[in-house]
Amino acid sequence: SGSRGLGDVYKRQVYDTAGRRVKTLLEGVQSAGTHEVTFKADRLGSGVYFYEMRAGNFREIKKMMLVK
Repeated sequence: SGSRGLGDVYKRQVYDTAGRRVKTLLEGVQSAGTHEVTFKADRLGSGVYFYEMRAGNFREIKKMMLVK
């Protein structure tokens, strides 16, 4: 989830440790406000992944551990 400005292009993507994109959670223009995205990882194995959040000029990458 996150809060950004009006009309920003949003992207939420998940990458494996080799840098390959394994899932696109959201891509497109969103209205201002707070939004949530559901991550269904049923086709991914346990392990370390990175998720990238983009909105306008904002970009952030974080690490996550998926445990099944």
